[in-house]
Amino acid sequence: MSGPRSAFDRDLLQELLWTYGPCGQEDAVREVCRRELEPVVDDSWTDQAGNLVGLIRGGTATPDTESTRVMAHLDELSMLVKRVEPDGSLHVTPLGTMYPGNFGLGPVAILGHHETLIGVLAVGSEHTTRESERIWQTKPDQGDQALDWTHVYVFTGRTPDELAAAGVRPGTRVCVERGKRTLVEFGDYLGSYFMDDRAPVAALLQAARSLHDGEVRPAHDVYLVFTTNEEVGGIGGSYAARSLPGDVTLALEVGPTEQEYATSCAGGPMVAYSDAECVYDKDIADRLMDIAEKLGLSPQPAVLGAFESDASHVKANGLSPRAGLLCLPTLSTHGYEVITRRAISEMVDVLREFMLRPSIAS
Repeated sequence: MSGPRSAFDRDLLQELLWTYGPCGQEDAVREVCRRELEPVVDDSWTDQAGNLVGLIRGGTATPDTESTRVMAHLDELSMLVKRVEPDGSLHVTPLGTMYPGNFGLGPVAILGHHETLIGVLAVGSEHTTRESERIWQTKPDQGDQALDWTHVYVFTGRTPDELAAAGVRPGTRVCVERGKRTLVEFGDYLGSYFMDDRAPVAALLQAARSLHDGEVRPAHDVYLVFTTNEEVGGIGGSYAARSLPGDVTLALEVGPTEQEYATSCAGGPMVAYSDAECVYDKDIADRLMDIAEKLGLSPQPAVLGAFESDASHVKANGLSPRAGLLCLPTLSTHGYEVITRRAISEMVDVLREFMLRPSIAS
């Protein structure tokens, strides 16, 4: 197995990183993906769960059960307004597993129904005493509690009436502001918030483009699914698995690189054999490992804990009899995430071969 490595589309990744897509409000990211996807697939549509689906038809007519579904999620970790305080500040709660310390204090985008406003995620002045109990609790030399959502608030600089006019209310999404989402390049690495799951989304789009430009057809139909609400339970992926043909679901994700998994950010693509939700199918994981090895990519097998994916959700819920997980090795998942410059291209190369032949028999 040989051939030139896929090119890494930096501009596409940056556009995806800059585009807001909180859980349940992924419209803007979906439109970027639609623009890239439509020219390189045979058909595309948005389903009732908000998933963007692209179909690449197989070279021969085959039973629906032999179709493959490949999923990467559109949504990002974000915040949800719980209440608007009398002073115009916002009390927020997380959408997905995230903590204030992972994303830091600073500018946020408040996606009001009528207007997007800028605010600041704040905890308050360090120059305070126990009289400011909420702040005191988090000071290392005082209360020494970990910074949590009860300690922070969003300063808006607006009155409650001004916020209401902008359509800011309980349920409004709040995202890390675009200025903190600019791709940083250093040495062999790329860093940014929200590589999860924008880097795998970029890889899936580039894999579709690679098949189209190479004028090759997979052995069986392949459904490319850009899913919604993954961070809050794999909702979009579960709907797609229930409604689309196919017995095989492959998820694309960022993968944690830690000593406990014997994985490295500098290593090759990660192939999961299990996570907290399910045991992935050995034949699928072995196939991914075999492809990566033949491409000379030094793949990293992994048994993951405290991790879930669209694929493990659908398998655990009986919506897909077979499932697999391919990951970009990533430093500091659910924080300021770092990948190598080659990671997306390597995922594209493995994914391209898997979509062409998901099993040795095919």
